[in-house]
Amino acid sequence: MKFKRSSRVLFVDPSVDTVFSLDKGEKVDLILSPSLYWVKKITIPVKSVREVKKLLPSIFLDSLPEGHYSYSAYKKEDDFIAFAYEDKKILALLAQKGIGLSSIHSIHFAQSEFETLESALEINEMESIYLKDDLLVVVPTVWLKESAPLVLEDKKLSKHTIKLQQFGHIVDNKSFYMIGTILSIFIFILMVEIFLTHSKIDTIESAKDSLFSKYKLQSTMFQNRSTFTKYNNIHTVQTELRAVISYFLSMPLRATQKITLIEYKEKKLIVTISGVIKGQERGIVSKLNAKKVKYKLSFSGQNMKVEVKL
Repeated sequence: MKFKRSSRVLFVDPSVDTVFSLDKGEKVDLILSPSLYWVKKITIPVKSVREVKKLLPSIFLDSLPEGHYSYSAYKKEDDFIAFAYEDKKILALLAQKGIGLSSIHSIHFAQSEFETLESALEINEMESIYLKDDLLVVVPTVWLKESAPLVLEDKKLSKHTIKLQQFGHIVDNKSFYMIGTILSIFIFILMVEIFLTHSKIDTIESAKDSLFSKYKLQSTMFQNRSTFTKYNNIHTVQTELRAVISYFLSMPLRATQKITLIEYKEKKLIVTISGVIKGQERGIVSKLNAKKVKYKLSFSGQNMKVEVKL
């Protein structure tokens, strides 16, 4: 029974203006043209691909134009095939060709998919790919004696794939790790602050409960503030009342004059002084005026009544 692929294989090349038409939910396997990456065959005394990948930024340092690159590699016999590529440029090209990330099943380099190529293959009207010293290169087709059409139907793909980083061109991996470390430190500091704050709140609440119990205060701060306002107003009035009374008691009255009544009602202090007829109150009111007391006078025979509103 012949194996039937579940996804379509597409060759992506920047020199071709083709826009692919994908069905809804269709998955595609992409082969990236050599024009979309840089490749090197290297021999170094390192055993694992993981170790090689750490060295690739230095290995490609003098070979690449300015840009933000990602790196990949796989082992082939005693050598390593290393790649450098720009996620941003590849993603932009895929968008132009109508290929969304959700439609991609896998992404491969042409190098790994045609590493046993025996003859040149045409990738567009003007260019072909062929192997030179085990590396796949793009050359003008007119330079070659012969070049066969590129056929991808039933193409068997290797296991060598890459994942494109959508934000890799904005911040590199090292910066991501640094940012992650800084954020972790900030989160740790914030958690400590929250813990200390909660501890202080618990301490304050405990002290408040103890204080309320000791002085038999009401259960809420709102009630206590209301009570404080009430008694503070009473204190203010009482203080003013005592001061005004003292003004009257310290007045230099004549021998025939005396205070016969002092009463407080409806927020008014009423003082009655006998032996004072209208026209003889100057000495008394001068004392009140000096103290800037607002008052109201009335006379009844030889009695003078002074009302002070508090």
